[in-house]
Amino acid sequence: MTLQSVNIRQGKKADLPAVLLLIKELAEYEKAPLEVEVTVEQMEKNGFGEHSVFSFIVAEYDAVVVGMALYYTKYSTWKGPCIFLEDLIVTQSERRKGIGRLLFEKMIQISKERNVRRLEWQVLEWNKPAINFYKKYNASLDAEWLNGKLVYSQLQEFKAAQNL
Repeated sequence: MTLQSVNIRQGKKADLPAVLLLIKELAEYEKAPLEVEVTVEQMEKNGFGEHSVFSFIVAEYDAVVVGMALYYTKYSTWKGPCIFLEDLIVTQSERRKGIGRLLFEKMIQISKERNVRRLEWQVLEWNKPAINFYKKYNASLDAEWLNGKLVYSQLQEFKAAQNL
């Protein structure tokens, strides 16, 4: 494989089964294989439905999806529109060949075209290969901010306080 033979393009519905496989591969790598709940049908609705909430690009080699970057627009109250890169994944057999670089640089290009104020992402503190990858771009890796979340079950169980 040469990088010239890798095609980076906007994702389409037909790519979703391959994208879900990449997501599951990432979950295995991150030691959380049982955490993936999303289905192809949900992704189709959420990415291509009336109220789509994400977009994605794929890296394709020999008509096979070997990588992807899934992203969405978020809004900073201080800066304005930003792109959040939810995941950048290259299948394990194709890593360290420059495909991640092609995907990330395409995300930079998309960010510039959309004139967003920031391209943001998260990286696990133990994922040294990913950290080193982002450092090559002189990226700011912020240790100051903590990630907060309420998971689905917490959202479903929430009851508003009676005396607010």
